[in-house]
Amino acid sequence: MDLGFETIGNACVIAHDKGPVLATDPWLMGPAYFGSWRLSHEVPREQFENVKRCKFLWLSHGHPDHLSLESLEHLRDKTILLPDHHGGRIARDLAGLGFKVHTLACGQWFPISDRLRIASLANYNQDATIIMDLDGHLVIDANDAGNRGSGRFLAQERHRFHKRTVLACLTGYGDADMINFFDEQGRRVPPAAAAKTPQGPGIKAMLDYYDLDYFAPSSAMHRYNRTDSGWADSCATPVDAHSIDFDGGKRTCLPAFVQFDLHTGSYEKINPKANDQPLEPPAKFGDDWSTTLEREDVELLRAYLHKVEHLRSAIGYVNFRVGDKDHVIDIDRTHKRGVTFHTPRQSLVSAVQWNAFDDILIGNFCKTTLHGDWWGKQGAAALYPHFTPFVTKFGDNGGAYSKAELRAYFADYFRRGYTEFTPDASEQEMKAALQPYL
Repeated sequence: MDLGFETIGNACVIAHDKGPVLATDPWLMGPAYFGSWRLSHEVPREQFENVKRCKFLWLSHGHPDHLSLESLEHLRDKTILLPDHHGGRIARDLAGLGFKVHTLACGQWFPISDRLRIASLANYNQDATIIMDLDGHLVIDANDAGNRGSGRFLAQERHRFHKRTVLACLTGYGDADMINFFDEQGRRVPPAAAAKTPQGPGIKAMLDYYDLDYFAPSSAMHRYNRTDSGWADSCATPVDAHSIDFDGGKRTCLPAFVQFDLHTGSYEKINPKANDQPLEPPAKFGDDWSTTLEREDVELLRAYLHKVEHLRSAIGYVNFRVGDKDHVIDIDRTHKRGVTFHTPRQSLVSAVQWNAFDDILIGNFCKTTLHGDWWGKQGAAALYPHFTPFVTKFGDNGGAYSKAELRAYFADYFRRGYTEFTPDASEQEMKAALQPYL
């Protein structure tokens, strides 16, 4: 391909300028989230080889369906380009493993090849968007990032692009987050993803809002892989579901996996083999639901939660049910709300030791129960904004645990000029929770 792009895997975009030159978020093989996710389809040899021919990789964030260490082991000769995430954890960790890394300043164009330049936009949620200028064609890979301020850069630069425009980002029924909730009687709370709301109207609205021509489905091409998370497979979004009820007019919703020629605007669908093998037992990934916590494990969990200073403003306690034994860690009992995480020991302890608690939640084998008043909210929405972002995004990934660290964290993102909160209700709730630190 002379000039264009391919989409493959979960969230991988391969940009071509007289051949492949850049690949984003190459999860090409192996499971993610302690074995709980697998790719919905195999990555064909041609696309795998195209990634290997690229000089540069760009990684949006640290979730293992975007940063796959097993895949990166096959790509050690590449220069890994990274968003400028506060704290620099990914850059530091990958450099420590011997990878060649380069951090991109937010909102500054970086040349990749004769006809490709990119701009990287890190956001306060420790995610990022990449903007590609392919000889005047605009390709936006927003993966899981949402807007969170990247729209400012797009508004600033949009007038430069008069050729084809493409958006790739996360859509789907909603299982790419924690959805494994139970009530206090032990009954599963049906997730919103089970409703399988058609995605087409929302995709059309996004294209209209940003005035873009094409949508490329991204970041939802996974299936569940463990016997204790396989229940959620019915909530995963099939690759052909994104275009349901899409009434595009002049807009186009592309198939999930394509080779797109930007010269002509034509594309060919890639038809990879589905990964529909049987589910695998948790034991294959080191998990035994009957194993209990050791005393030092409980102290590890207590220290881990107590350093997240913001939790004291919202949560009474956190209970870890491991091996059918409860271990309650008090946070601030003046708050009449708590949460129980029922999960296997090995993955829990590993997640805390690696500062990767999100991997437990998104894997959807951990069973979560809410206790008390969570502001009238249910499910993952209840743990936003006061628990999950402060523990996993700002804490684990950004290294900001104390009030002073949080103030410095957000001052850094606002200084760059590409941070904002949209009028969406969840964004406004996040803004309200962050007021002490802004």
